[in-house]
Amino acid sequence: MSDPSSSANDYSARFVIETHPVHGRLVRLGETLDQILKAHDYPDVIANLLGEACVLAVLVGASLKFEGRLILQAQGDGAVRYVVADYDTRGGLRGFCRYDEGELDALIAANEGSFQSLGAQTLLGKGTFIMTLDPEDHAERYQGITPIEGESLSLCAEHYFAQSEQVPTQIKLAVSESTTEAGRVWRAAGAMIQAIAGDESRGDTKESFQHIRALFETLGEEELTDFELTADRLLYRLFHEDGVRLSAPKTVFKLCRCSQERVEGLVQSFTEQEQQEMLEADGKVHITCEYCSKTFLVGLQ
Repeated sequence: MSDPSSSANDYSARFVIETHPVHGRLVRLGETLDQILKAHDYPDVIANLLGEACVLAVLVGASLKFEGRLILQAQGDGAVRYVVADYDTRGGLRGFCRYDEGELDALIAANEGSFQSLGAQTLLGKGTFIMTLDPEDHAERYQGITPIEGESLSLCAEHYFAQSEQVPTQIKLAVSESTTEAGRVWRAAGAMIQAIAGDESRGDTKESFQHIRALFETLGEEELTDFELTADRLLYRLFHEDGVRLSAPKTVFKLCRCSQERVEGLVQSFTEQEQQEMLEADGKVHITCEYCSKTFLVGLQ
């Protein structure tokens, strides 16, 4: 587990619009995302897709009203088989992407010279977007499934909220890479606004949401990933005329659940014959975590 205090650029923070029934969340991932992506030698298009998934998992997961996990997954019949991000409500995040290298190379070559970058639908093809809520108290899991729509995972999530939660939602995601003295560094950010349901005192909140949504649409990707532009300054730019209140940020950090004990338990779940077939030349079973790429060695008794 990474030190949760290791970076001031890895956080989620809730905000509310003071004069309208709208609330939202801002997420920024610096070192945490960089560690997740650099655990694998991902091509840029894959790193961008996984970066979106990680930010989106935090945006939604940090809003949960219980302790547990939010698992976001998109899978399809395209060059990318699936992408997954797993967020723990304590702030831990992990993610990985599985793809066919040959199919991806062909897809990139076919789109060479295009003004548009390869997005979710092009990479994943026809498939599904899944969000799984996994409460820690062993309550029943809840899973929402919608089709993959659009070139950003934000569109998939907006469709999910419209269909499953019936909550007007707008989401913006941005992933970027910069060159520093330490080398190439990945960062990503996202923001989400949602309408608060109307009641007798509030009345219909549709008009309020449309007003805030119009302001939200002016938010640029470069502003989201400009970490020198602090969260409070960014939100003030957008909503200063309506008033905006930002809550204390919650740290996000890289967290993988793999361990020697878990891997040994996994190996023991196979039959004796299967275990023998898994042995490497050194007489041990080698298991590599798909998330963090750490390899565990297990000896058979």
